[in-house]
This record gives sequence, structure tokens and C-alpha cells, in this order.
Amino acid sequence: MSSDMLKIADLDAPQREALTRLIMTLADSKRLMGIRYSDWLLGAPSIETGIAASSMTQDEWGHARLLYAMLKECDLDPGVVEHERAAQEYTSVGVLDEPFADWAAVVAGMVLVDGAISVALRAFAEGRCEAAGARVPKMLAEEEFHASLGAAWYRRLTESGGEALDRLQHATNSMLPPLMGWLGVDDDAAKTLVAEGITAPGAELVASFRDGVRALLAAAGVDVDAVTPAGEIDPARGRGPGHPDADAIERARGDRNRALLVE
Repeated sequence: MSSDMLKIADLDAPQREALTRLIMTLADSKRLMGIRYSDWLLGAPSIETGIAASSMTQDEWGHARLLYAMLKECDLDPGVVEHERAAQEYTSVGVLDEPFADWAAVVAGMVLVDGAISVALRAFAEGRCEAAGARVPKMLAEEEFHASLGAAWYRRLTESGGEALDRLQHATNSMLPPLMGWLGVDDDAAKTLVAEGITAPGAELVASFRDGVRALLAAAGVDVDAVTPAGEIDPARGRGPGHPDADAIERARGDRNRALLVE
């Protein structure tokens, strides 16, 4: 590992605060992505796809736990962060606030939401944060299955045409602006991390995201280069206004199994 790498303990207060926001939004997004995949364990189009959704759910929750654990180095208690926060404190990307409306939205989520999170994770892993360099690459390797399955289903719905394509286009067009707005955030906290080489500038993240989905979306009649990033960003949480629905938060915190919670 390069001697140029940064330990979280060596960061000053503003740098650590900015890093905490980044880790939290990635971890919460992973946790909520797992929730949204789990909604389709029994509602997927086939038994095999339901099994794949179960596998992806486990991956996302495992990734979230690894990211939450990093917060201990930021002087936060991962157990409190995971199990005791109110919905308004969650920092997950806004398009995960509500359940996916249909299977086309799930497929769009695999490609776009999971894809955007992976773009942010990759920049984090390639930056100077030692903890990210040690933990994130394994997550990205496991994400390759999600990307492959998402692309296969996206092409399948595209080729089906008719209502399937209409729904896919609708989900895609609704997700793109806020996702790119989230990736492209350029406020003081983001600039702090970029200045320290911990992640890449928002414009680079958006460009990488566009490059990754351009051909797939074009086949479905969506021009990603014509989409303008949009959405207000709450500087405290690194995401847009709002929060996940109550049911998702209860599940994310483990409220219904509180008596059985074992760390």
C-alpha cells in the first residue's frame, strides 16, 4: 500500500466530518438497496431471479456493515448508527426512499442506482483513504454480478418493447436526474475530500456514470447525455430532502427483531 495513503485518525475535524458524510451516505444507500432488493424475493419474474435478488440483498447488507464499521474510526458507534437513528437522519440516495413500483423499476435500479453507488465506491477505493483501499475493492468485485444481471434484464425488457419498454423508460428517466445530482455534488464537504485525494470531483463521477450506462440506455431510447443532474442537496446528509419510508427504516434498524438482536 502506498505511503501516500491517509489514515482516518490523521484527518482534521472538517476532513473527518466530510469523510463521515461520505461513508454514511454510501453505507445507508447500500442498506436501503438491500431493502429494495429484498422486496422482490417472492415477486421476481422467476424462482431463479428471486434467488438472485436474495443474493444481492445479502451482498448489499454485508457491504453496508463493512462501511458502517469504518465509522468507528470517525468516533461514531456503528451499533448506534445502524440501529438507533430516526428516518430523518438517514443519508441514503433519495431514489431509494420509496419501494420500486414494478419489476421494470427494479431492473432500472440494478443498472442505475446500484451503478451510481458503485461509481462513488470505486472513486473512494482509488483515493488516498487507507481504510477504503482495504475494504471497498471486495465490494466492487461482488457488485459485478449485480451489474451483469441488471444489464441482462435491461436488454431483455428493451427487446420486449411495448409496456415493458414504456415502464423501463419511465423508471430510467425518473431516476437519472437525482442520481446524477447526488453523484455530482460539489459543496464544501465534497471539495474537502477531493482536495485530500480521498475521492474524485463530482463532475468526474457523473462522467464515469454516463460512460458506464450510455450504450445500454441508448438501446432503450434514452440519451443519458441529454439528462441534466438535478436536485437540492442537504449539506448535512449529502443527499436530497426527504427520507426513506417508515417501513424500510424499521426493517433497516431491525426494530421487529430487537429482542433477538445479537452483535
